[in-house]
Amino acid sequence: MRARCAVLDDYQGVATAMADWSPVLDRVAVVGFPEHLGTEDELAAALAGFDIVVTLRERVPFPASLLARLPRLRLLVASGTRNSVIDHAAAERLGVTVCGTSSSPTPPVELTWALILGLARGLVAENAALRAGGPWQSTVGADLHGRRLGLLGLGNVGSRVARVGLAFGMEVVAWSPNLTRERSEEVGVAPAASLPELLRTSDVVSVHLGLGDRTRGLLGARELALLRPTAYLVNTSRAAIVDQGALGHALERGAIAGAGLDVFDSEPLPADHPLRTLPRLLATPHLGYVTEGNYRRYYGEAVEDIQAFLAGSPIRRLEPARF
Repeated sequence: MRARCAVLDDYQGVATAMADWSPVLDRVAVVGFPEHLGTEDELAAALAGFDIVVTLRERVPFPASLLARLPRLRLLVASGTRNSVIDHAAAERLGVTVCGTSSSPTPPVELTWALILGLARGLVAENAALRAGGPWQSTVGADLHGRRLGLLGLGNVGSRVARVGLAFGMEVVAWSPNLTRERSEEVGVAPAASLPELLRTSDVVSVHLGLGDRTRGLLGARELALLRPTAYLVNTSRAAIVDQGALGHALERGAIAGAGLDVFDSEPLPADHPLRTLPRLLATPHLGYVTEGNYRRYYGEAVEDIQAFLAGSPIRRLEPARF
């Protein structure tokens, strides 16, 4: 009997088209789930009969309580090179192998700049007005050249965002809990003296940090109050780094010029969520990693992970994320 493999959050229904699954199809039956399973009970009921699960990034948590309810599960493949929402110790204890895939930093960099440019030039409002026959020009765009871009994080994604900012003629500064002057000089940006200093002086603040004990809730009401009224905040990293309630209040009051979000505390975002109607917010449904190139990489390497596991030699095994 073939093993059963569940592919979670296959919203576009393309998981099997983005890779050649033929090397494993004689031993594995693949089932895509186009609808998000949002609760542990839903996940336990839907996945109880599967031996392999492929999950995207950190969208679906796999705590010990859920893993214990999946008696057939033997292989969990998560796209990316680390995953903080899988209980790795429980997986090991229950005999579940956890593997990952490589990931390109380019797609989130490109989306970050799409959000920055969309905010700065009022693209959504102007496009909507043009299509509806509304006023011809109703906004005055913000200049980027000569302005300060403040980056929280200068890793694979943040450093690439920095280089684009420099190409636009922006002054780029960066801060993170572990940032060294040597790393800043390597990328060609200035290290901020402190997080408050970066927030007070930046025209655009963009978040590119991993989520951990030191970064969870890093930007709360007190920190957001340091931003200029003309500043933009962009988060394509992890939702929990920014207090979304505090950000919502700042946008409602006009305390900042706008925000661009691609990540949310609850995904998919509920239909009645307040973020859907906030002013000054440009939001996308977690598209940072969603490109053809990345999908081909994710699913192609997921097939390799499954093939190696079935051969008794798992590859790309994931370790617990540490920040």
